[in-house]
Amino acid sequence: MTHWLNVALPLPVHTNVARPLTYRARQPLPAGTLVRVPLGQRTVLGIVWEVGIQPPDAALAPRIREVDDVLEALPPLTAQWRALMAFVSGYYQHALGEVALAALPPQLRSLNRDQLDRRLRGKWLAALSESAFAGVVETPPALTTQQARVLQQMQAQPGPFLLHGVTGSGKTEVYLRAAQRVLQDRPQGQVLVLVPEINLTPQLQRRFAQRFGEDAVAALHSGLTPAQRLRAWLAAHLGRARVVLGTRVAVLASMPQLVLIVVDEEHDASFKQQEGARYSARDVALYRGHLAQVPVLLGSATPSLESWHASTPVAEGGRGRYVRLALPCRVAAGGVAPELPRIRRVDMRRQPPGTVLAPPLLAAIGERVARGEQALLLLNRRGYAPLLQCPACGWKSECPHCSAYRVFHKADRSLRCHHCGLAERVPRACPDCGNLDLGMLGRGTEQLEEQLRQALAQASRPDGSAVRILRIDADSTRGRGQLEAQLAQVHGGDADVLVGTQMIAKGHDFRRVTLVAAVNPDNGLYSSDFRAPERLFALLMQAAGRAGRSGLDSEVWLQTSQPGHPLYAALKRHDFAGFAATQLEHRAQAGLPPFSHLALLRADARTQQVAQDYLAAFAARTRELLAPDPALAQAVMIYPPVPLAMQRVASVERAQLLLESRHRQALQRVLARCVPLLRALRNTPAHRRVLRWVIDVDPLTF
Repeated sequence: MTHWLNVALPLPVHTNVARPLTYRARQPLPAGTLVRVPLGQRTVLGIVWEVGIQPPDAALAPRIREVDDVLEALPPLTAQWRALMAFVSGYYQHALGEVALAALPPQLRSLNRDQLDRRLRGKWLAALSESAFAGVVETPPALTTQQARVLQQMQAQPGPFLLHGVTGSGKTEVYLRAAQRVLQDRPQGQVLVLVPEINLTPQLQRRFAQRFGEDAVAALHSGLTPAQRLRAWLAAHLGRARVVLGTRVAVLASMPQLVLIVVDEEHDASFKQQEGARYSARDVALYRGHLAQVPVLLGSATPSLESWHASTPVAEGGRGRYVRLALPCRVAAGGVAPELPRIRRVDMRRQPPGTVLAPPLLAAIGERVARGEQALLLLNRRGYAPLLQCPACGWKSECPHCSAYRVFHKADRSLRCHHCGLAERVPRACPDCGNLDLGMLGRGTEQLEEQLRQALAQASRPDGSAVRILRIDADSTRGRGQLEAQLAQVHGGDADVLVGTQMIAKGHDFRRVTLVAAVNPDNGLYSSDFRAPERLFALLMQAAGRAGRSGLDSEVWLQTSQPGHPLYAALKRHDFAGFAATQLEHRAQAGLPPFSHLALLRADARTQQVAQDYLAAFAARTRELLAPDPALAQAVMIYPPVPLAMQRVASVERAQLLLESRHRQALQRVLARCVPLLRALRNTPAHRRVLRWVIDVDPLTF
């Protein structure tokens, strides 16, 4: 007997067949089954999406191909997981099969039935415990009064919850206790814990493994090898991992027994995917919690303004959708609750021209090191100098393929573009005029490290030895295991001064750090991005949170030319609520998120004119389609196309068009009409030179 079914396949949204395709099978297959099917001249992995569909017309039936292989050893993906994929596909305007297949581990897509069977029988998966949750393996510390109150509030209400806790207030212990409680109630249950970046995964995974046991925790992120990622995904899908901890990709993992979702550092921009389906892992986690009817806990010392507004009561002008929980004080160390660090503002206008580190700051660093403490210096720019220039003719180290300058890296004497990857040796003379005296503009972490070594040459540690300086950024941690090794040096006291970018400013528990300095934070004040103040405040407050966590006297130094700026004034008071209220007021006046909803349409082409013409044609055609529905046409504003801030990357010109609406549903109704229109336009002779188009719903930058 022939069984007809629709199979989701990894077909791009740009194609005219970006939908589940019909196949025939000789046996009944439940929805969610993984199959290998022919597609053109190749065989690909697919997911049975619909079964029991009507047979095709008699004329078409002979042309429909048969399923090649069925991965029967793997339980089908659940209806709830498929509903989540359908939501991500529909809301973010991406092809269903491409979203669903991208959520599976890459190695699984290439395995046949026999290869998968061998892995399921292998020792590496059998070693994982199949038993129910057996309790904690570590005695938990006593809860503070605040932590106990937060957990009681979570037990009394369904959520979602926004946990606003200052740095060092014990948010992680709340996550652990919340997970422990639900796993005790549901011994077969699973907990999903999301972190924004891979480098934050090891320490949180270690905490959960110490509490629940190594075999109960599986890590899932793109930094794993294909075999490790497959093992973690299988452990989650088969229900053998009680806690799945990972980056944004983990939010799409198959977890049939999900009972709790935790999103740590929920404000972080890294939760927004920037390739393929541009989903927000935080927002998808909230929808997944709604689907599964399980609590969702968002945690941060500096919540996103969207989450803060959603947790503000309606009576106070908010939306009242989340339950706000508070941890306003740090956890006691040695019986005394550590104070938040003092904020010192250094007016760089009063320092001699060219000063890198103010003399009082250098003296403070030397004093801290002499006492056996550590200092952390934040400069969110890697490399030695942002660009080289010729003072004679004005030449600058521009990238020939991007609208950006190539960064000077002194370690290997190279100029590198951080956008397209182009790297070349530093020219011995100006390429335009031959001048040998090339100069540098600005400074990066390499230069700051070098200047610190010179400035602290006379300083010493308690034992009289020289000060040890460690730089941690994307360049110094490029190799496998380098980041973990450098963090171990910090925790072990083998480094006295840390120099780094934002990757060391958040989430790390540096017990010996008592001084944090932001070397040049003012750049974030002058950005055209309306989210720039929010990002800068979060970064500085997160960096400040690395200081004084062990109870020692601590301070944060801000080197700024705008010491009276309201952002720094709020930071000095550790007043996130006041800062958020001011920013939300500005956003409301300007009609920006969270008071409106945005979507970006981007077009890439070899010339800017081709890209903008394509978007302009789309805008004109969309207005024609919306003309019969005046209410919808008025609800959605379509702006003219403009170049991106980073206009050219890898010799590709990029243009964008913004859609804005006060109503999310109205924007989604318009976006639903975009995909077929964008496809049709690109197939016309006038727009065939467009390389690609992208839809970004709820963009973070534009």
